[in-house]
Amino acid sequence: MKNQVLIGCSSFNNRFWKGVFYPDNLSQSKWFEFYYQHFNTYEFNGSFYKFPTVRIFQNWYNKTPENFIFSVKAPKEITHLKKFSDCEDRIKEFYNVCETGLKEKLGCILFQFPPSYHFTAEKLQNIINNLDLSFKNVVEFRHESWWNEEVWKAFRNHNITFCSVSHPQLPSTIFTDFPLIFIRLHGTPKMFYSSYSPEELLYIKDAIISKSAFLYFNNTASEAGILNALELKHMLE
Repeated sequence: MKNQVLIGCSSFNNRFWKGVFYPDNLSQSKWFEFYYQHFNTYEFNGSFYKFPTVRIFQNWYNKTPENFIFSVKAPKEITHLKKFSDCEDRIKEFYNVCETGLKEKLGCILFQFPPSYHFTAEKLQNIINNLDLSFKNVVEFRHESWWNEEVWKAFRNHNITFCSVSHPQLPSTIFTDFPLIFIRLHGTPKMFYSSYSPEELLYIKDAIISKSAFLYFNNTASEAGILNALELKHMLE
C-alpha cells in the first residue's frame, strides 16, 4: 500500500441506510455485496465481541473482491478484560487467525483500550512487548494521558501507528508521522450519531492527501456514517 487512501465504515448491516445508500428493493442478504461495490475496505468489529475463527475470516475473504482490505479489531477479552496481561498466547492466536483467514486482504490490526486504561511507562512497554511487529498494528486509546511524546516516540521506533480519533472527549489530532494514518471517526458532539460537515471532511482530506491512510466512519447509529464516507470518497476522487 503506497500513498493509497482507503475509506470505509465500521458496520454495514444498518437499517438506517436503506433508501439512503441501499436501494429500497435490495434484500438485506445483499447489503454487504452492495457495500463492497462502493468501498474497498471494511473495519471488522465483530471480533471485538467474540473471538474470531479462521473459518469466519475465510468466508469474508471468499465473498469480497480481489483488492478488498479488512482491518480487524482485537477482542475485548485481550484489550478490556485482560488489558494485555497474561494473554500472550491469546494475542498470538488472534494474529494467526487473522493472517490465516484473511491472507493478503488483511490490513491493520486495531487494539482499542478502554477509558479506564491510563498511561504509565510500564503499560506502554507491555503493549510494545506483546505486539507482533510484523503486522500493521494500530493502537487506539480512550484516555487523554496517552497523548504524550513518550508514547509517540516509542510507537514510531517500533513501527506502531497511534490511532487518530474523532471522539467527543479526546483530542482530534490527525497523526501523519506514523507508519500510516489510521483515523476512526466516532461522531462528535454526539458519539455514533453526529454527522461531519463538509468543512470538517475537507480538513481531513487535506491532512491525508498523497499519504497512506485508512479511514473508518463509526458514526453509524444513523445514516451519518455512510453519507460522510461517500462524501469524503467523492472529495478524493
